[in-house]
Amino acid sequence: MIVAPDRFRGSLTALEVAARLTAGLRAARPDVPVVSIPVADGGEGTVAALVASGYAGLQTNVTGPVGNPVVASFAMRGAEAVIELAEASGLRRLPGRATAATAMSATSVGTGELIRTAVMRGARRVVLGLGGSACTDGGAGMLTALGAKLLDANGRPVQPGGAALRRLARIDTRELLRVPVVVASDVDNPLLGQRGAAQIFGPQKGAGPREIEALEAGLARFSEIARRDLGVDEADSRGAGAAGGVGFAALAFLGATIRPGIEIILEQLDFAQALSGARLVITGEGSIDEQTLYGKAPIGVARAAWRAEVPVVAVSGRLSIDRDMLRRFGIDNAYALTDLEHDPQVCLTHAGPLLEQLAQGIAAAHLDRPLARNIH
Repeated sequence: MIVAPDRFRGSLTALEVAARLTAGLRAARPDVPVVSIPVADGGEGTVAALVASGYAGLQTNVTGPVGNPVVASFAMRGAEAVIELAEASGLRRLPGRATAATAMSATSVGTGELIRTAVMRGARRVVLGLGGSACTDGGAGMLTALGAKLLDANGRPVQPGGAALRRLARIDTRELLRVPVVVASDVDNPLLGQRGAAQIFGPQKGAGPREIEALEAGLARFSEIARRDLGVDEADSRGAGAAGGVGFAALAFLGATIRPGIEIILEQLDFAQALSGARLVITGEGSIDEQTLYGKAPIGVARAAWRAEVPVVAVSGRLSIDRDMLRRFGIDNAYALTDLEHDPQVCLTHAGPLLEQLAQGIAAAHLDRPLARNIH
């Protein structure tokens, strides 16, 4: 049996969820081997999941989203590094809460510092997981950390943050450190417009209407100068708006490709090989809802398991989507902590014991009978 959950946001990490499920399964069926493979979709928890699977975990000091020093981790195996933007430039790295001021000035420079450090440690390919960013700077900070110069009309470096890009006059990439990059992201938004980085994701980073307008103008200027000076035009590309526009910088300046995060991470975890001989896969995340169907970790796990003809069940803190719909996406059944405890706050604070109880019920219900398969 394979246990392959993502994190329960605000409650447990993917490693903790997997440990609790494993404990419950072993309590119910000590005769059945359980393989724990915590997963992630490129956002928070990606590095931890890979380190748990055997990657080397490394740490370095980098610049946080508002200039604050932070210690950030990345993972390496051979000449490949996996970097999680949220480790260096995520909302959780803000020294306080997100505000209008931090929305305007937050930078991705720490992410670029992580990439540079990984290359210095021998990385020849980088998987860059995008998600949970505090910045809307189009990846400008990341590029400056990699050696690019973003200059104003007086030849001075523009200040950090998306709003300052309104003063951008010239881009010099002669000293830019280039390394093959694959972006892991399930975001398909463009850089600009109603579905763009500022309009869609700005509010969750503290931006109000005035800040969104300024950030949109900065990103538009960045795109315009990149097109004029470098001949690159990626603003409308799928995923350019990911992580406040870091997707744009990766595409336009680093020649990156973008793929669904969970697909990349499952490849890194050798998940297809682990499925050989498995009787059941248990996946899940904190909330299984409509968003889950758009490439989130449980769906990626289910698709991989379907190809190997292994049945899948999912667990979550709460379930707000019809189980019949989930079956169409390869999840044979789904269980929520709210099935056991109706108080959502108790589910958050006592998720661990509830998951163990849920796992015991899953063992009783599914290990002794096959499940019907159906997938779109």
